[in-house]
Amino acid sequence: MNDPKESRGLFGPQSAIWQVHGDFTSMLCGGISALLLQMLHPLALAGVWDHSRFREDILGRLRRTSQFISATTFATTPDAERLIAKVQGIHQRIAGVDKDGTPYQASDPALLTWVHVAECSCFMASHLRYKRTVVSPERQEDYFRESAEIARRLGARDIPQTPQEVADYLEAMRPRLRCDERTREVAEVLLSHPSAGADEPAGRPGDDERRN
Repeated sequence: MNDPKESRGLFGPQSAIWQVHGDFTSMLCGGISALLLQMLHPLALAGVWDHSRFREDILGRLRRTSQFISATTFATTPDAERLIAKVQGIHQRIAGVDKDGTPYQASDPALLTWVHVAECSCFMASHLRYKRTVVSPERQEDYFRESAEIARRLGARDIPQTPQEVADYLEAMRPRLRCDERTREVAEVLLSHPSAGADEPAGRPGDDERRN
């Protein structure tokens, strides 16, 4: 017999993460802004630049990201854990040197934390703006705490888990960020696509996988 707790997934239907990730419109807007923010980090940008086909398949990348978020939020616990393990394996193979000679590894805990915080901060900001619903500070903290569990399982460390910690983290990261010709090219590819991100919602249980 299946464990009822496992069938509810890592969080369950009363969780804040189900509430936020279940709204397609705000997740679409938040996902686009998250990718633009993530690409301001030179090492995150280098990983995409060197190891993805974003120019030819930007929708595929967005779809895989959407499916990862869907599965880790809504799918059964075993399915979510299998997908997290798969993505960890992919991350182990993504490494290189950025254009300034700095080595990078997709499995680097600090880099994983950046990608996670950029993503979830944009999801929450978009939810507050476009869902136009009141989300208490306590409920926002629930969301950041719950979403941090996925990042932790992927290998991130020192993950901000309150709205203030997230804001402080983003402010502390500002000196490390930059916008250069590569950043602008990724943004142009993303924003010039007529249906970037609009072909598939984050969805509910049963959606598939992710993530370059």
